[in-house]
Amino acid sequence: MPQKPDPALLKILVCPKTKGPLEYDEANHELISQQAQLAYPITQEGIPVMLVDRARSIA
Repeated sequence: MPQKPDPALLKILVCPKTKGPLEYDEANHELISQQAQLAYPITQEGIPVMLVDRARSIA
């Protein structure tokens, strides 16, 4: 089972593309940027991968 990211970390992270807010999608274990229409993966250890080229499009 994947480890959840630290809640304190989630409060300070923003989308690297838009600098906008992110939402944690627990079902898919990723961070969602509605503004950029991107989903950033989170490793099994709970570390968000905040690279635009590693994000998947949700558009």
